[in-house]
Amino acid sequence: MIKNILRLVRTRFSEAGLATPALDARILVRHFFNVSDADLITGTASGSEAQQALLEEAVVRRLQGEPVSRIIGYREFWGMNFRVTPDTLDPRPDTERLVEMVVESFSDSPPRMILDLGTGTGCILLALLKEFSQARGIGIDINPGAVDVSRENMENNGLSERASFLVGDWRDSLPLMPGAQFDLIVSNPPYIPESDIDTLAPEVKNHDPILALTAGQTGLEAYKIIIMAIKPLLSPQGRCFFEIGQNQHAEVQRLVEDSGLCVRRIGADYSGILRVVEIGHGDK
Repeated sequence: MIKNILRLVRTRFSEAGLATPALDARILVRHFFNVSDADLITGTASGSEAQQALLEEAVVRRLQGEPVSRIIGYREFWGMNFRVTPDTLDPRPDTERLVEMVVESFSDSPPRMILDLGTGTGCILLALLKEFSQARGIGIDINPGAVDVSRENMENNGLSERASFLVGDWRDSLPLMPGAQFDLIVSNPPYIPESDIDTLAPEVKNHDPILALTAGQTGLEAYKIIIMAIKPLLSPQGRCFFEIGQNQHAEVQRLVEDSGLCVRRIGADYSGILRVVEIGHGDK
């Protein structure tokens, strides 16, 4: 029965020292046996030999360090499913903090136009469009493969009428929007210094695209480009939200102030690390 299979998988993951053995086991068994959480609790369902073979292959891949999302091909983010591929960064729970802060800031006056720079799977933009039903948005990514994935996620989540995804580099594509203004600009750019790549967890450095992880020697190169370009794109009452790396808040704040914009607040992620910078025009 599935209940026994779930227990065995959970035990194997636990003995291997995986961080979340119960969660990983539940997601894989649920996916490969096509059952609900209720079925897992009752344990009444049973699977075919083919399903068990696919599950065993997935278990081995997980034990070898491959993330669950890469194995099943999607990640849940903000209550939505997003397809992930080798072209895209795996959406992570800490990035939901950026979405939360946006929702808090725009509780009284929802944005109408949103720009997402380095969109990847499109998870940030599409989560925001889910929250702001009257908004429209544009996502830009330099990787054509990532743009293909973001468009698929847009369609799968029923948002194809309100979003567009384009291939472009923020160094070259932003100046091509003369006169365009956005109420909200969001970005989770690459921010890991090149020298830190080897110190990352194997699940990250071996499976996330390097292009989406690192931005030069300091990790600040992407911010330097974006921050200098966004001021004319941000509407007078608009806001910009960046995800940042650990201990980068002071340098990012300096870059923002040098551009003539203002850091309104810096929010911590669920581990207490300063992770999201809110930027606007004028004084705090």
